[in-house]
Amino acid sequence: MFATVSAPSSHPAQALRAYQSGVNEDTLIERHLPLVRTTVDRMRVFLPAVLDMDDLYSVGFNGLLSAARKFDPAHGVTFPSFATLHIRGAVHDELRRMDWTPRTIRDKAKRFNESLSGIEQRLGRPATEAEVCGEMGLTLDQYETLMGEIKPASFVPLDGEAFSDESDDVSLHEIIADDTQKSGRDELEKKELVQLMIAQLQKLPDIPKKVLALYYFEGMRLSEIAAIFGVTEGRISQIHTQAVLSLRAFIRRQETVPAAA
Repeated sequence: MFATVSAPSSHPAQALRAYQSGVNEDTLIERHLPLVRTTVDRMRVFLPAVLDMDDLYSVGFNGLLSAARKFDPAHGVTFPSFATLHIRGAVHDELRRMDWTPRTIRDKAKRFNESLSGIEQRLGRPATEAEVCGEMGLTLDQYETLMGEIKPASFVPLDGEAFSDESDDVSLHEIIADDTQKSGRDELEKKELVQLMIAQLQKLPDIPKKVLALYYFEGMRLSEIAAIFGVTEGRISQIHTQAVLSLRAFIRRQETVPAAA
C-alpha cells in the first residue's frame, strides 16, 4: 500500500498541463495507484524470484509520479498508457542499476543475439527456432532451456527504455513528445526507425506476431495468451523472448547503418 504523496505543480509548464487536463497531479496519482501493481505484476514473469517485489512496487510508484508530472493531454495519449510506459521504464532503470543479471547469463544472451543477428542478416527476415538451433548446434530441449535462462534479457523490451528517466531510446509502442524533445532531425530519425520496426514486426511468423500484439497492445498476461493458443505459459514466454530479441537485434543493426549524406 502506498502512502499519499503530494506533488504540487510548481513549474509553470506543469501547472498549465494540469489546468488543461482539468485534473491535478495528486488526483492522477490517486486514481491510478492500482496501475503500479498491475504493471509490475505483468513484468514479474521475466524476473528472478529472488527480487523483492515490494521494492519494485515502490520504484514503479516513482514512475507513476514522473508520469503525472510530465503528462500532457494535448498529445492525445491517455494517462494510463503514458503512465504504464513510465512505470516500466522506472523499474527497468532500477534493475539496470542493480546489475542483477549474472555474467554467465549475459554471455549466453550475447552469443544467442550474435547467432540470431547473423542468421537474419543473411536471410533478410526473422529467424525461426529451427534455424537458431542449427546455427548454435542446439537440440530443441537445449534451445528451450536457453530461452528460459536468457528470458530476463528481454523483459520490458519494447517500450520500457523510451520512457525511463535515464534513456532517450525510441519506443515501438508510441512516440510522445515532451519537454526534453530533441531536434526535428532527431525526431524524424526516430520516426523512421519506428516505421522500420513496424515493418520488421510484420515479417515475424504469425504466432510470435500475435503474441507480441496481445501482450503489448492488448495488455494480456502471458498466461492468458497461453490459454488462447492452448500451450503452456512457458512456451509463450519462449516465443516472446526470441521475438523480442530478434526485434532488438534489428534495431541495433539499423542504428549502426551509416546515415545517408
